[in-house]
Amino acid sequence: MKTEQKNKFWEIKMSADGSNSADIFIYGDIVSYQWDETDTSAASFKKDLDAVGDVDTINLYINSPGGNVFEGVAIHNMLKRHKAKINVYVDALAASIASVIAMAGDTIHMPKNAMLMIHNPWTWTYGNAAELRKVADDLDRIGNSIKQTYLQKAGDKLTEEKLQEMLDAETWLSADEAYEHGLCDVVLEASQIAASISDELFSKYKNVPKQLKNQVKNCQKTVISAEEMAKRRQIAEESKANLAYINTILGGMLG
Repeated sequence: MKTEQKNKFWEIKMSADGSNSADIFIYGDIVSYQWDETDTSAASFKKDLDAVGDVDTINLYINSPGGNVFEGVAIHNMLKRHKAKINVYVDALAASIASVIAMAGDTIHMPKNAMLMIHNPWTWTYGNAAELRKVADDLDRIGNSIKQTYLQKAGDKLTEEKLQEMLDAETWLSADEAYEHGLCDVVLEASQIAASISDELFSKYKNVPKQLKNQVKNCQKTVISAEEMAKRRQIAEESKANLAYINTILGGMLG
């Protein structure tokens, strides 16, 4: 049975000086298997990254509640290895492992009403005492690895002790707070994009800010999806046309 091809939203742009850049969007959950077109797995992200080709700049737009730790770490490392300059834009929310992906940016931009959430990794498990101790040890190792990612970005603006306090407390950082701690480079004017967050996410996290809950409730009452989806469809169609044109040129050169 033929599976339906899921659309991913990305766009290639050529600047006046001949350099080129690509826009890539992570607008949903970070998952092991991509069930919805807004989901992002390491495999789907690699396809997007390969598809944009040899670009000088990658603009990565994030609006994600997080998800699978190892998928997110893999995406982070792909970006760190890429030769292009990485500009990250936290459009509304980079929570949990999505905040780790954001740390791959050479420059991280956050609007004043965007948020960055960091916490210790957690999991569901079962088993005997020995097995549960092993899971706890594994979580400590994963947590220490992730901690180094934040510290590397923050430099001398954040100590390991302070970071651990923030991770233990599940800390939701405004753009100004992220900037203060070295986890953001540029604070922009407030954006109109709503956070990709839901009641299901509220049940997973302990300290979701009241103002964020209210913002999402208000957005759920407002009909904004038609305009946004039309914009996304336009990006997708333009991307397909650009890619077809580029493939035609490359095919002619290589043939």
